[in-house]
Amino acid sequence: MAWAPDYTTAARFKAFLRIADTTDDVQIGLAITSASRAIDKACNRQFGVLSSATEWFYTAQWDRHRDCWFVSVDDFATTTGLVVKVKTVATTDYVVEPLQAVAKGRVWTAIRLGSSTGVADKDAIGVTALWGWPSVPSPVEQACWLQASRFLSRRDSPYGIAGSPTDGSELRLLATVDPDVRVSLGHYVRQWAVAR
Repeated sequence: MAWAPDYTTAARFKAFLRIADTTDDVQIGLAITSASRAIDKACNRQFGVLSSATEWFYTAQWDRHRDCWFVSVDDFATTTGLVVKVKTVATTDYVVEPLQAVAKGRVWTAIRLGSSTGVADKDAIGVTALWGWPSVPSPVEQACWLQASRFLSRRDSPYGIAGSPTDGSELRLLATVDPDVRVSLGHYVRQWAVAR
């Protein structure tokens, strides 16, 4: 899987829509990609994974509630290849958090640094990791189906209104992700930590 991939395949999406022909395959591909990027934006994260461990830099922040240095990082799910550097010096005095994230099918989003690291306010912390999710969570794929089907049907409602006012089924298409998509993604929305 690549970084920021499509969150479903055309075959799985067509099965969801019960489409057997290939007439709309180009539009289906575009709808899937657009839905995947809309999910990224709605969640403040993406659900792919890099092909190899890469060093990215973050800023350490003091957490006065827990009395420790804390680094909010991008998502990662394996400690294989994980290297944490403070001022270019590697350290093993850290804990990945949330503690039980990977065991619960989630990812780690933070590193708590120990007191021996010598970190100071606003120090750059180099973290080498295999960034991303090992697989696309099922609720994310389902959200992609729902949002992509909405994008695909949009061509039949060019002015953003679906249904018929005479039948009482008129519906204005929203400028945000579908409400059911928002429900599916509720546990995956990322709130980035800020300095306290």
